[in-house]
Amino acid sequence: MLYPMLRLSTLLIVVLAFAFAAAPVSAQNQKRPGIKAPQWQISEWINSKGTNVDQLRGKVIVVDFFQLWCPGCNKFTIPLMAQYQKTFAKEIAAEKLVFVSIHTVFEGHKYQNLKRLKSFLKRKRITHPVGNDRHVNGDRIPQTMRSYQTRGTPEIAMIDKEGYIRFQKFGYFEPEFGEKVIRALLSEPFSS
Repeated sequence: MLYPMLRLSTLLIVVLAFAFAAAPVSAQNQKRPGIKAPQWQISEWINSKGTNVDQLRGKVIVVDFFQLWCPGCNKFTIPLMAQYQKTFAKEIAAEKLVFVSIHTVFEGHKYQNLKRLKSFLKRKRITHPVGNDRHVNGDRIPQTMRSYQTRGTPEIAMIDKEGYIRFQKFGYFEPEFGEKVIRALLSEPFSS
């Protein structure tokens, strides 16, 4: 008798989780008051001389935390970033929107090295700035991953013009929802 009850409760949890994840949320109520986006701790930049959140103030920033061997990254966020870059080409050209990827290796350190990362970026035609997340004192978890408290990869963060994280999601979300968040952030005024 306990087994059918467990199946029902598991099903209820799954349904509620999907309902919560799919609930419409505006960019405005995604803001976490008082939480400024941490500065990125990068050991090496690829496709860029390097940048940071403070240097990009006044622009909307979309950050993809990924690993080159991550299936979800390869099937979802990497193609999503490419799609968004096409959708928002005018905003990127006008320097209102910036895309950044951060290679946050927390497993398979020997395999997911810089040489393989550079080859991977060429193969995937990724040309926006990519930072290799810094490791300190042999710590398994890299510094930017730790400061953003990401749950793994893939994870996307969207940062407003003032430097606040307004959306951060581990795993899958509806691409149209992310596009709405970006548009909402772009439409907000910037207090220089």
